[in-house]
Amino acid sequence: MTEAAPDLADLPAPAEGILVTQFITVRNVARSRDFYSRVLGGTVVVDENPCVVRLSNSWIIMNPGGPPTPDKPDVSVVDYEPGDTTSTFLNLRVADIQARYEEWKAKGAEFLTPPLDRVAEIRCYMRDPDGYLIEVGQATGLLQGTHAAKRPEDLPG
Repeated sequence: MTEAAPDLADLPAPAEGILVTQFITVRNVARSRDFYSRVLGGTVVVDENPCVVRLSNSWIIMNPGGPPTPDKPDVSVVDYEPGDTTSTFLNLRVADIQARYEEWKAKGAEFLTPPLDRVAEIRCYMRDPDGYLIEVGQATGLLQGTHAAKRPEDLPG
């Protein structure tokens, strides 16, 4: 039995220009595929090798880690080690944060806090099954030109 070819319109393969995708290293492809499709509502485009899930107007590409390859001869792809620091995260912008928070929480998403009003936006964070941080935000004050307050370390002097 052969696997059906994915619908080419769902693949992250632009006919011209550039298209951004997010690659994440996962420990269990099936578990992560379920989270990004069932919980967040994405469409599975390719099941594995690599797994590709279309999430709204973006794509999440998932595969286990691995050793160096000819095109990255000195780089190993390793599992993320969840903790209290991060240097990159997925940012999902939504039209109704309270509705998404309630829907995704009911489906098993684990949020750090409920949505908090930050003046320029309302936002909250959750983690995926591998511990990756995901910001969920809804623009509010930003739509009227209100920006987030600068942090003291960002101010001159």
